[in-house]
Amino acid sequence: MAVTLRSGQPELPEAIAFDCYDTLFLNSHDDWKASFAEIIEVQSLPLTPDEFWTRWRKYEVNFRKIRTDLGRPYNSPPFKSYRQAWTECFQQVFDDLNLDADANAAGDRAALHMTDRPVFPETVEALALLKGRVKLGVFSNADDEGLLPLLASEGLEFDFVASSQSAQVYKPALAAFEHLYAGLETDPKNIWYVGDKLFDDVLGGYRSGATTVWINRNGEEVDREPEPDIEINDLREISEILKHIGG
Repeated sequence: MAVTLRSGQPELPEAIAFDCYDTLFLNSHDDWKASFAEIIEVQSLPLTPDEFWTRWRKYEVNFRKIRTDLGRPYNSPPFKSYRQAWTECFQQVFDDLNLDADANAAGDRAALHMTDRPVFPETVEALALLKGRVKLGVFSNADDEGLLPLLASEGLEFDFVASSQSAQVYKPALAAFEHLYAGLETDPKNIWYVGDKLFDDVLGGYRSGATTVWINRNGEEVDREPEPDIEINDLREISEILKHIGG
């Protein structure tokens, strides 16, 4: 385990909130390709999972780029759920290839698979170590139909859970974090926000006034500002930090 404190010793939090996918549960490209292989089999598509994923991913990445305008957050495009956006991405791929395929069915299957992701080995223990010491929350860029069953599958309990769908806004927009803090009934200066992405989680948490905790399991370098206040590579380190600062 290794902890990096970039902003000095943090204040004890009243609440700690988490991203879900790739923070509490793994959401790998291999998991996605397995979903795409099922879509190919069910619809008898003339594609390999790798080709299908690559073509679809191009459109999905573009959706992520335009879904929030950080310079003008209240002028961002109208909210789309992941299911809707993913279905449109499938339709674009099918149109490109002149395939008579069912984009709605493909979108349904992709959304369903978000309920089936492997939990990281330390997640359940890490949350148990924090339970009763601070409020616990989740805000994830996700649809409720994937997020809520996934959390329930491991018996994970939180004081407040929100998704981009329930808030009608995606991280790192300020409104996403404001929705989370209101649900936790806690001022952002008393909240730690834990996530794996420097853009969605660290930037969004920083802009909203929270203490940012970056879970960096793969030893990546910080390649953008702002830097996270705290860097960890195992969620159980959060409990150790609390002990160190008196919590």
